[in-house]
Amino acid sequence: MPRLTVNPDRMLAELDHLRTIGVQGTGVARRAFSDADVEARRWLVEQMQSAGLEVVVDSCGNVFGLPPGDEPCLLVGSHSDTQPLGGWLDGIWGVACGLELARAALEGDGPRVAVVSFQDEEGRFGRLTGSSVWSGEMSMAEADACEDQDAHTDPIRFAQARQRASEIGPLGAVSPDRFVAYIEPHIEQGPVLDRTQGAVGVVEAIVGVRQWTLRFEGEANHAGTTPMPMRRDALQGYVAYAVALNDAFASLADERTVWTLGRVVAEPNAASIVPGAVTFTVQMRDADAGLLDRMAKTATTIAEQVADARGLKLIATPGFSVAPVPMDLRLRHALEQAAESRVPGRWQVMPSGALHDASNVARILPTAMIFAPSIGGISHNPAEDTRREDLALALETLGEGIVRMSNAL
Repeated sequence: MPRLTVNPDRMLAELDHLRTIGVQGTGVARRAFSDADVEARRWLVEQMQSAGLEVVVDSCGNVFGLPPGDEPCLLVGSHSDTQPLGGWLDGIWGVACGLELARAALEGDGPRVAVVSFQDEEGRFGRLTGSSVWSGEMSMAEADACEDQDAHTDPIRFAQARQRASEIGPLGAVSPDRFVAYIEPHIEQGPVLDRTQGAVGVVEAIVGVRQWTLRFEGEANHAGTTPMPMRRDALQGYVAYAVALNDAFASLADERTVWTLGRVVAEPNAASIVPGAVTFTVQMRDADAGLLDRMAKTATTIAEQVADARGLKLIATPGFSVAPVPMDLRLRHALEQAAESRVPGRWQVMPSGALHDASNVARILPTAMIFAPSIGGISHNPAEDTRREDLALALETLGEGIVRMSNAL
């Protein structure tokens, strides 16, 4: 039986170095194709080459480290770009795990492992841009047209930014046919494992998303002279909607369903004017597509009822929508067995409430995810952190899981 002996200290030392690239206080800023992002990717290329991996940087800036030979292998990784100011582990821990596993496989008698750092997962130009193009979910032409979401004026497009890919390493193309499966290690970015003192999460599915933009239009009027019964107050309509929606969703949802009333814009947003219009988003996430459909229908029905009751005009616009993505059962089973072997009683099967590159890759390859706990459930924040022993333990669990997978694929 092949073996895979990983070196957690080596992985942690590499993470410590990577957090210095783009460091801002306790956080990290490495937006896609920024100077810090290019520097970090070039450093990763050097480590991959030193480990004996063949490096290929594709036209999106995705960085692959491939073991010698043409035999299909397992792909492990995530992303190394960050939020405008993010934490030191989101994405990059998965890449560091992939690098250590690929290197350990070459050093010993392990199964063949490749590593990847996908580009622009965090959405400077789009959403999961690098893996979207690589998986065929988005064309290069569509990606090239995406504008820099960080820029307030004169945004560049992805087509311009990705010219920096040539600064990272040897350019080429990597076909998904080179891989038998994809595994993405990631910090949980939520509080479940931390609160239950769990060490490892095995992801059953990446949740789906339904989002709507809703607008109530009433009538702006003088706040001192317009009697309450005569008002067509759009903001009060929003308040009534929020209360009714929460009540309705409480009976529909289960303990892992989440919904968010997000961006709210009142017009004219003045202290002495009855709000004439309010625009807001409602977003729902769950691993059950049927439940998401019922929630979306409920969300729009309640909006219609509120508008009718308050004399408001409703404009409902469907927005971002992603189907839930189940993880591969064979890969999940291997990770579950490894978790029970390494951390008996301290692991659980759970959904991912956040989107990941795995959402795209699962369309073309068997895919699984493993979580390490996040202290306090904090992520997308400079305070993001995970205990070093937990990072090491999850890496070791994944190493055992990969050996088990090699017998299942």
